[in-house]
Amino acid sequence: MRVLFFAQLKDVTGCDAIELPDPALNVEQLWAELLGKFPALAAHRAQVRLARNWEYAAPGAVFNRDDEVALIPPVSGG
Repeated sequence: MRVLFFAQLKDVTGCDAIELPDPALNVEQLWAELLGKFPALAAHRAQVRLARNWEYAAPGAVFNRDDEVALIPPVSGG
């Protein structure tokens, strides 16, 4: 599973993407895995949306090995 980080989340994690080998993770398991690797993400969790394969993921989503998962921070514009 490829996990992508955008905007300020790149700064928090120090990278724009990682690979996770887990075969399937639900939302809570994915967050646990990410927070284990990047504890500073905890401060952003409440504002971040998850997307799977270019579509926002439902709270009960299960992410699979072949998925691309993006952490989408709040967006502001002008």
